[in-house]
Amino acid sequence: MVFEKEIAKRRTFGIISHPDAGKTTLTEKLLLFGGAIQEAGAVKSNKIKKSATSDFMEIERQRGISVATSVLAFNYKNKKINILDTPGHKDFAEDTFRTLTAVDSVIVVIDVAKGVEEQTEKLVAVCRMRKIPMIVFINKLDREGKDAFDLLDEVEQKLGLSVTPLSFPIGIGYDFKGIYNIYEKNINLFSGSNKQQVEATIAFDDISNPDLEKIIGESSANELREHLELVEGVYPEFDQSAYLSGELQPVFFGSALNNFGVRELLDCFIEIAPSPKAKMAEERLVNSNEEDFSGFVFKIHANMDPKHRDRLAFIKIVSGTFERNTPYLHVRLDKKLKFSSPNAFFAEKKAIVDVSYPGDIVGLHDTGNFKIGDTLTSGEKLHYRGIPSFSPEHFRYINNADPLKAKQLNKGIDQLMDEGVAQLFTLELNGRKVIGTVGALQYEVIQYRLEHEYGAKCTYENFPAHKACWVHPDEDNPEFQEFKRVKRKFLAKDKSGQLVFLADSAFSLQMTQQKYPAVQLRFTSEK
Repeated sequence: MVFEKEIAKRRTFGIISHPDAGKTTLTEKLLLFGGAIQEAGAVKSNKIKKSATSDFMEIERQRGISVATSVLAFNYKNKKINILDTPGHKDFAEDTFRTLTAVDSVIVVIDVAKGVEEQTEKLVAVCRMRKIPMIVFINKLDREGKDAFDLLDEVEQKLGLSVTPLSFPIGIGYDFKGIYNIYEKNINLFSGSNKQQVEATIAFDDISNPDLEKIIGESSANELREHLELVEGVYPEFDQSAYLSGELQPVFFGSALNNFGVRELLDCFIEIAPSPKAKMAEERLVNSNEEDFSGFVFKIHANMDPKHRDRLAFIKIVSGTFERNTPYLHVRLDKKLKFSSPNAFFAEKKAIVDVSYPGDIVGLHDTGNFKIGDTLTSGEKLHYRGIPSFSPEHFRYINNADPLKAKQLNKGIDQLMDEGVAQLFTLELNGRKVIGTVGALQYEVIQYRLEHEYGAKCTYENFPAHKACWVHPDEDNPEFQEFKRVKRKFLAKDKSGQLVFLADSAFSLQMTQQKYPAVQLRFTSEK
């Protein structure tokens, strides 16, 4: 009975958006409303030296962007909320795609002035494919921006969503007076002089009531009535089952920086969002309320605390309970492991937990046993798939800039590659190491982290490659042997020993596929 209650209490979700839409600021304010922090850090302001709670890596504080998914947990209104704040920048999209395998629902943040942007389209496409329930939050309403209806049309057309507004703005930019909460039937007013504060929340279920003019003025009242009439006529009524099946997306308006509409979003979210769902393993569908424990690694982070050189594997619990000091089966290694100090997270702050339930994210101290995609169970051999490793688009040789620190450099590269931030290829011809990334900004992050976390320095040289393709070898096939002989200079092994063909151009790749049709080339390596 306690187990069922604990599952029902959990809400595990990710926040996704294009860079600078205000995703990390929204995360901060959710924590603030949840009572998890006392004061939010200004993410962009250099005058205020506090930085966002979820941006805990030093490089994130300097750049003002998120470069890694962070996990934050807090309690609100008797619900246990786990937020996964993801990077918005396209160069770190791989981390975000992997994180989407560990969430039960998603909040999509859209900038009122910029509307739907490229990275949002890509991430929403992944959510739609996986039928993840989504709530849309249109942010920065205190700034001049697009008309609310134009934005709703854009969300429907560009993202292919079916939306229904659950709140609606009263004015926009300089004329912004507050929000009418359609879901709770109330008006939230904001003071013009200090828009950091909600001036009042007034229950108001009948907008034809003439008192509306006294509260927001005649022209605003008439405009709001027109807008709400249009909302009622054009958009479907909110239906929770359609939202949970990924067919309907509720929309909220607000300004995360100035606290508008965040509480409304959070209150509605905990009521309608799904508790932990069943997950498909290769062998069968695993339900969250099963007694036997199972979970999978979706992220590895080296040096959560650089002073202690600790490396953590983040595990999403799918079923059963995860208990401290209990042996569990590591399916890939086929051996039992037990953990004396599993962690729950609040950004970089960690607390040891005795029992964790489905939906929770647990950090396990790892000495190198885990890879991304590994499964841990009570004993059953399950494999949770669908955590892809994408073909890199940028390639560089990595060189040691300090010969006295070769050991530190090798250890640093080894651990950072395990995180999945980039991929390491060792050339068959001469054993030189090549790092492949999805985005060029990753090289800066790797260089920074090697120096500041491992005390090692590196330099890069361009490596002329267009695409990495994983080769599925057929040693007995003479065509494969010929391919290996002719393309030897372009062949490498990845970190797990798989053969990779580093094609130097799109033309070369096309010709190789035509010349050696029996050689299987793949652009993702499933983990």
